[in-house]
Amino acid sequence: MEFVIVTGMSGAGKSHAGNCMEDMGFFCVDNLPVPLIGKFAELGMGGTSEYERMALIVDVRAGAAFESLTHVLDELERAHCPLRILFMDAADSTIIKRYKETRRSHPLAAETDSLEAAIAAERALLEPLRERADWVVDTSDLPKLKLKDMLQKIFRTGDGRTDEMRVNMTSFGFKYGVPPEADLVFDVRFMANPHYDPLLRPYTGLEQPVADYVFADHNAAEFMDRMSDMLRFLLPRYKEEGKSALFIAIGCTGGRHRSVAVAHRLAEFVADCGYPVSENHRDMLRN
Repeated sequence: MEFVIVTGMSGAGKSHAGNCMEDMGFFCVDNLPVPLIGKFAELGMGGTSEYERMALIVDVRAGAAFESLTHVLDELERAHCPLRILFMDAADSTIIKRYKETRRSHPLAAETDSLEAAIAAERALLEPLRERADWVVDTSDLPKLKLKDMLQKIFRTGDGRTDEMRVNMTSFGFKYGVPPEADLVFDVRFMANPHYDPLLRPYTGLEQPVADYVFADHNAAEFMDRMSDMLRFLLPRYKEEGKSALFIAIGCTGGRHRSVAVAHRLAEFVADCGYPVSENHRDMLRN
């Protein structure tokens, strides 16, 4: 179990850090009331697989209850919770600039007479947490992609690898519409169609007779070669760009034969390239 408290200065990038950690498989909750933190930790300590990696974003938005956070953390450590603290920080000038750009109010604005005073008051409240933090990340000059890369290096998976970009490979039928979430869409209706063979029509692209029929077409073979080359080129570049998930959609007329066979084989190729891949055949069982 991993239990991480993400805290730090308002405007230092806690929300973005939480998004990055969610992409890495953490179950993230933003601004959970302090009195509930102990109960939430019990879910992970109880051995529930869904909560093996948990991250809570906690800061001065909690109001008066924030002052009890140190006591809650002490209780968790006494209960042998594997607690770690990530503290997000930035220079005052950077925080002021970010607030002016977003035109949002500082959480302590109502208690002070200026943004500078609110930042100073927040630093004083957070100093005990900063001192006990496992990591302090200063985002003053840190681009978002660099922050994500840094967090991936900090929060490695159990086997020592950082989480890879996930690829979702799906087949679909154009007659039912293109999946709206698709990043890349490929049309394979130019391939030989098993639908017109009465013996193959009842089968799907996951079954060997249909796959053999589809890939016997020289156009299909050339398409797979070109797609393999393109994916070898694209996948690492999408990952470098900071993409955490890539949705590839392969379409034919009805989504039962050609697109299914192609998507299945491409999913195997992506897995062989070392990327986590999920496979879905949206329209395969439609009439």
